[in-house]
Amino acid sequence: MARYMDVHRGMHGITAEQLMEAHQADLAIEGEEGVHFERAWADPESGTVYCLSEAPSPEAVQRIHERTGHKADEVHPVPLSV
Repeated sequence: MARYMDVHRGMHGITAEQLMEAHQADLAIEGEEGVHFERAWADPESGTVYCLSEAPSPEAVQRIHERTGHKADEVHPVPLSV
């Protein structure tokens, strides 16, 4: 499976609790699309949230996010990491 980094914008003021709730919602149904969300990060000031996942496709990542109510603005492949 490939890795993806997705970006959500407009989440100004997001709290650690809200980030955890959104991440847990994704984890609850991720298997239905063969996705595994590894981690999430947020910058409450800019309203940007990032999620790292392994998935069969960027569309699978987006479908999970859409179903949990927080569609990604961008989904990028991450072909290299160290």
